Amino acid sequence: MRILASVVISCAVALPCSAQTVLKSEPLALAPYEFAFVQDVSCPAGKVLKVTGAIRGLHRKRVCVALASEQASLAVATP
Repeated sequence: MRILASVVISCAVALPCSAQTVLKSEPLALAPYEFAFVQDVSCPAGKVLKVTGAIRGLHRKRVCVALASEQASLAVATP
């Protein structure tokens, strides 16, 4: 019974942390292979821009991806 209770509690705690933050502007500094979701007008409705950081000398990768409304929350980018 204790195991079941601990599993239920850990799932309840971990679920809200799985949400992705959607920024309003692209971050200036982004580590290589780190990604950020950005609300951008260049993507069609229902999609967000996924920006992936690159190593020095290469360009960032930008792709429009669909993101479920349960997984996303809007935030303000901090420089």
